[in-house]
Amino acid sequence: MAIRTELTRRDFLKLSAGSTAALGLLLFKFPNFEKLFAAKVAEVPVIWFHAGSCNGCSVSILNSLSPRIQDVLVNQVVPGNHISLRFHPTVMAASGELAMKAIEDTARMKGSYVLIIEGAVSSKDKGIYCEVGEKNGQGVPALEQVIALGRDAMAVIALGACGYGGIPGAAPNTTGCKGVREILTENGVKTPVINLPGCPPHPDWFVGTVATVLIGGLGAVTLDDMGRPTAFYGKLIHDNCPRRAYFDQGKFAQKHSEPYCMFELGCKGPVTYSDCPTRMWNSGTNWCVGASSPCIGCCHPGFPDKVAPFRRVEQLESLTPPSWYPPIEKEKTQLKEAKGINPGLAAGIGAAAGIAAGAVGVAVAKRGAKPKEKPDKKAGD
Repeated sequence: MAIRTELTRRDFLKLSAGSTAALGLLLFKFPNFEKLFAAKVAEVPVIWFHAGSCNGCSVSILNSLSPRIQDVLVNQVVPGNHISLRFHPTVMAASGELAMKAIEDTARMKGSYVLIIEGAVSSKDKGIYCEVGEKNGQGVPALEQVIALGRDAMAVIALGACGYGGIPGAAPNTTGCKGVREILTENGVKTPVINLPGCPPHPDWFVGTVATVLIGGLGAVTLDDMGRPTAFYGKLIHDNCPRRAYFDQGKFAQKHSEPYCMFELGCKGPVTYSDCPTRMWNSGTNWCVGASSPCIGCCHPGFPDKVAPFRRVEQLESLTPPSWYPPIEKEKTQLKEAKGINPGLAAGIGAAAGIAAGAVGVAVAKRGAKPKEKPDKKAGD
């Protein structure tokens, strides 16, 4: 005689909570617990520091939706590879000496861990203005840890606009904040550095880069001259902006409520490389220009100083049709050879695409053109 056992709602919730808690133990490094679930899985230890930052980058990455951050940290990101987050001051359970011991234990795995630095690194007065813990009763400057750990890391990821220096490194910069790559280079550290700028960076930029490294190694990540993955930072925002057609027609918004191109309101899309227009934010819900705000160039090297003031009209790096326009070889050749942008060429491109661009040609002719960075580096180079 079969016995039927009913599971009440209360029992189901208890069972679910218990299972979730058990899996969550992986995040807190309970002794030998991982061995029960992670047999024959290669671990990639990660040390994640906060230097000169607001923690906004962590908030953005931890809000990853596809995949969820729980899946990134607990499950295998790619088959056979699992990220082991050994140190993160915001989400780790340990504190004090236990937290510092986690750094020391991971540092012994030379050449096998990834170092993530969120924010700028203070360099003035031996970095005393930004500390990441204590040892023997003395504060440990972020500068000291970044150099020591960066030297033995498999790779370093500089996360956020402040990874270039950003807001902490903006004038007058009284604490001598510098970008991560600059600090490492000055101190003779040759570990590959991947920059993932943005204020904050999109979760996909981080997860996609980490997954690419796990699948194909550092050489699988193609970087531009500024150390950014071209998969995410390879195209100008301007070239794929949904308001680009208004630019080509010479229709410019004079106030934020107007639907036209915001170039004359100081939009930094013409000088900033990222895939914000096509990827969007909050699981593809919206992005800055979609919310009627000009791009402020938070992915641009030197943000915020080099794109300030935000209402300043920028010089154009190039005038190219958006990626969804049909390719026009003749005009593309002319653009490549042109030292500046003239009204006739602008009008020719517009006409070839079926758009009258005379007005924008006059506006663009008043501004010089700057060369585009050449994306030809590999992360492992």
